[in-house]
Amino acid sequence: MRINSAIQAAIDLTAGAAGGTACVVTGQPFDTAKVKMQTFPNMYRGIVDCFVKTYKQVGFRGFYKGTTPALVANIAENSVLFMCYGFCQQIVRRIVGVDRKTKLSDLQNAAAGSFASAFATLVLCPTELVKCRLQAMHEMQLSGKIIQGHNTVWSVVKGVIQKDGPLGFYRGLSSTLLREVPGYFFFFGGYELSRTFFASGRSKDELGPIPLLLSGGFGGSCLWIAVYPVDCVKSRIQVLSMAGKQAGFMGTFVTVVRTEGVLALYSGLKPTMIRAFLANGALFLAYEYSRKLMMKQMDSY
Repeated sequence: MRINSAIQAAIDLTAGAAGGTACVVTGQPFDTAKVKMQTFPNMYRGIVDCFVKTYKQVGFRGFYKGTTPALVANIAENSVLFMCYGFCQQIVRRIVGVDRKTKLSDLQNAAAGSFASAFATLVLCPTELVKCRLQAMHEMQLSGKIIQGHNTVWSVVKGVIQKDGPLGFYRGLSSTLLREVPGYFFFFGGYELSRTFFASGRSKDELGPIPLLLSGGFGGSCLWIAVYPVDCVKSRIQVLSMAGKQAGFMGTFVTVVRTEGVLALYSGLKPTMIRAFLANGALFLAYEYSRKLMMKQMDSY
């Protein structure tokens, strides 16, 4: 049965939401360590030191600070991302002049994913700003940049609205776009290349859970290796703007390189790479299986 575009979009959106949930549940502690180490690299000697200090100072719950906005961010981002990914694949098919049922090459899928990420950025930026601020609130207080921190999602949201208005949620939008658009080219490109490798001439749809996990992990690793310095600058802008007006992307980038050196742009890379492999493997596994299940249900009607 041919599924119409609206139903296909709803399936992709729902499968993306399932993938986003799996991504957060799997990778949140590593994401928290990443944001802390990116924003305050001088406070931590490495991933183990960051985990130990976080546990001693805040307890186990410290690893899951910002989980609610992280869930909202990832569910919203991946829902929009995978829904738009389907549409962007059709746009790429029209551009290259092939039938809508034709399988795209790995490079063409990477381009479609890159286009789709621009739409996902609009829903990701506000929720990621709240998440990052919650994750680094303790360090902002320790460093004396703020006197009293906001410890709940609502208090952070209220603080942003009172201080900067609704547009305050889009601090770091340009750096988020600079991360997402090229990053998702490598994300989908790495994922599709890896699936092609494991399929070895068979259909990619026949791959089992282990190849899907490994392919998702490889795609996530490609994304973060390619755009990590951009993400580091984005985290600083979103977190440090709590203490007052923050320079834009280029201003922050130049300041970090001049005062702390190039390596400061790679603070927190280790927990990011661990998280990237685990969380994105879970994301694609949940996405592919939930999508396949819903497609089967529609075909049975």
